[in-house]
Amino acid sequence: MRSGPDGGVSEANFEWASAPIARPGPGQALVRNLWFSFDPTQVLQMGAPPEQGGVPIGHVMKSFGTVSEVLESNLSGFRPGELVRGEAGWEDYSVIDGTGFIPTQKVPDGVSPNLALGTLGTTGMVAYFGMVEIGRPRPGETCLVSAAAGGVGSIAIQIARILGARVIGITGGPSKSAWLRDQLHVDTVIDHRSEDVGARLTELCPDGIDVFFDNVGGRVLDLALERLRPQGRIVLCGITSWYLAKETPPGPSGYSSLIMKNGRMEGLLGRDYVPRFPEATKVMLGWLRDGQLRSEEDISEGLENAPRALARMFAGENRGKQLLHLADPLPRASG
Repeated sequence: MRSGPDGGVSEANFEWASAPIARPGPGQALVRNLWFSFDPTQVLQMGAPPEQGGVPIGHVMKSFGTVSEVLESNLSGFRPGELVRGEAGWEDYSVIDGTGFIPTQKVPDGVSPNLALGTLGTTGMVAYFGMVEIGRPRPGETCLVSAAAGGVGSIAIQIARILGARVIGITGGPSKSAWLRDQLHVDTVIDHRSEDVGARLTELCPDGIDVFFDNVGGRVLDLALERLRPQGRIVLCGITSWYLAKETPPGPSGYSSLIMKNGRMEGLLGRDYVPRFPEATKVMLGWLRDGQLRSEEDISEGLENAPRALARMFAGENRGKQLLHLADPLPRASG
């Protein structure tokens, strides 16, 4: 990494470098990286000090989600040839120790590497548990999702629909709006780039909002709080409106609605549900196979395009989960 973000993320924040492939020591494994996930919280490690988990200037940028192939292993539980998902650097080969925000896991049998990072990875798990366990939309209720065309939002809004809720998505631009309506079958879409979000919510939700799955924070959160129905639920999944702000925006001003409406607002961290990932994977695989759930991926190719992939996500250019494909698994001898 050449520099931290300064109000935005660009390819200029990174530079190309090469080094010999490292060898794994005790408790480590050498892996060949195949796929990278791109997530909004990566920008936080670009600006945070090292003691808070940040990437020092001049060091290799990290991906919170990587599918890799084990080449050599001194790490208990992992063998050469296995595919694993976890954290690794933006590089062709990494030495890992199995630790991270989400510990390294084997890719489930029958799950492709791209699905293991997207719909059936941490992105999908966050959407599933956030909606099913915290939001709990019931048939006929109104569910609002911000950043609805993003990796988490596009899955969360489909889960709400599967559970029988009336779903409203907030996104930016006519192309994403049309995709949400025509492909994901969202009931109504609000284009925050061309429409007044508050006015549209008043029009579309005269009786209020039962569930708000928030990936953005800021003013949109206040608008939802103002319209919360009795016993309404708010899922705090992300605050992308804050990540690149030079000054911390003021907190929500409408939180008194939680008192007056007996509402609930709860934060969500994917790592809290790691032991239950197999449970959600089984359910979501069923939805994928019977066509209720659609997986959308925005795929870039080649390690040299990793900076561009991160930058385009923050520019709102991606639709669905932003991924980067580096390589395929090595062929294995049969017999």
